[in-house]
Amino acid sequence: MACFLVPATEAIVVTIVTKAVKAKEKKPAALKVVTGDGGFEILEKLPFSRKLKWLTNMLWGGAALLTFEHVWHGEVVPWFPFLTAAGNPSDAAAMLHEMSTVGVGMALLVTVVWGCMLLAANMIEKRALTNSMRRLPDTKEG
Repeated sequence: MACFLVPATEAIVVTIVTKAVKAKEKKPAALKVVTGDGGFEILEKLPFSRKLKWLTNMLWGGAALLTFEHVWHGEVVPWFPFLTAAGNPSDAAAMLHEMSTVGVGMALLVTVVWGCMLLAANMIEKRALTNSMRRLPDTKEG
C-alpha cells in the first residue's frame, strides 16, 4: 500500500544530512607510506559523507523499487489521493499499519545492512593501514 513512503522519508532526511556533513568536512589527512620496492603509496580514509551516500543510495533504490511494485499492483495511481487506500477510512487504517510495521522494518533493515557495511569498511581500512605500516624484513644477500 504505502510502505515505500517510510524508506523514502528516511532517504530524504539522510540526503539532507549528507549534504550538511559534506559541506562541513575537511579534506581527509593523507598518509604517505613507503612500499618495499622503493616507491610509495598514499592512503586516505573514506570520508563519512561518502559512507552516508551509500545509505542514501540504498534507501532511494529500495524506495524506487517498492514504488514501482506498488504502481504495478495498482495501489498507487496518477490521480488524487494517489494511494488507493487513502480513499477509504478502513483502508487508510490498514495502510498506516503497513507503513508502521513493514515500512519501518524495511528502513531499519537497510540501515542495519549499511551499519554492517561501515564495520567492514573500517576493518578493511585498518587492515590496509597496519599492513602498510609493517616494516619489511631486511633481505641482505650474503
